[in-house]
Amino acid sequence: MEFITEYGLFLAKSITVIATFVIILGVMFSYSQKARGHDRGHFEITRLNEKFESVEDTFKEAILEPEVLKLQRKEEEKQHKAEAKAKKKALKQAHEAAEAVLKSRVFVLNFDGDLKASAVDNLREEISCILSQANANDEVIVRLESGGGMVHSYGLAASQLDRIKKKQIPLTICVDKVAASGGYMMACVADKILAAPFAVLGSIGVIAQLPNFHRLLKKNYIDFEMITAGEHKRTLTMFGENTEKGREKFAEDLQDTHELFKSFVAAHRPVVDLAEVANGDVWFGQRALEKSLVDELMTSDEYIHTRATTADVFEVEFIQKKTLQEKLGMAAEAAADRLLLTWLARARNSRFFF
Repeated sequence: MEFITEYGLFLAKSITVIATFVIILGVMFSYSQKARGHDRGHFEITRLNEKFESVEDTFKEAILEPEVLKLQRKEEEKQHKAEAKAKKKALKQAHEAAEAVLKSRVFVLNFDGDLKASAVDNLREEISCILSQANANDEVIVRLESGGGMVHSYGLAASQLDRIKKKQIPLTICVDKVAASGGYMMACVADKILAAPFAVLGSIGVIAQLPNFHRLLKKNYIDFEMITAGEHKRTLTMFGENTEKGREKFAEDLQDTHELFKSFVAAHRPVVDLAEVANGDVWFGQRALEKSLVDELMTSDEYIHTRATTADVFEVEFIQKKTLQEKLGMAAEAAADRLLLTWLARARNSRFFF
């Protein structure tokens, strides 16, 4: 009897704590949604050409003799005047001729993916902004970093990139560290994939796992009831007793997802031999190039600096206005993501996957 009383008090306290926590979360979520409704965010567009030129000028001032620097700046001034005169003449002749003389534009986006591909919220805004102005003469570069995550979230992120392709605007993906599993699903949409020599790519596979507490509950005489309508509404559960039939159905769904993943890669990157690479394995940049998973070994910095010599380069970023609660929540979530990815990497010899 005493045990039942103590257990009841413990249960009541637990329910009170959980209810209080849920109420606080609800208030925080409601407040954050209202705040977001008033100001969803803003765009920050940086002309990288000016940034590169500023850095170059600062470095020249530090290492060159004043006389040499003066002569260089005179030559640069003459060159700029000649270019400006040529552009002005072209504009007077015809608008079409001017477009041929003027520099093309390159738009740079950054995607740092977590397990839920949360950055897709900003990505969709940035792509919509770019598509309102870009044309087939321009280019979009995405600096991509992701070890994968939820299938549906990364499927949406890949579909957002596909909007660029549908407008026939050249799309280049640059991978400096990792684009595996869901990250590679995004990357393979591009016309061209560039990777650093030791970037991690591949992991064309799917994984799902969950703990089961049924035996623990049974040992402590705790019943768990789950009522469903539909034979396959729930295949595996964390608290109920799992059946062999449920496991088979779950594995079947997993295999179907893998087939969809392979079909997606085949449609967007037919040069890849899926029979060889669609086994969940990963490769570093050099090996990925040999497997045709990437097109060239090059860092994003090198490629963007090269493009800046012939085009106007703009970095586009959508900044969402976040409340303190959202910032704290994102920090906690990011820490949990890093912890989980670290555990997964150790469990599979540093392989990243769904």
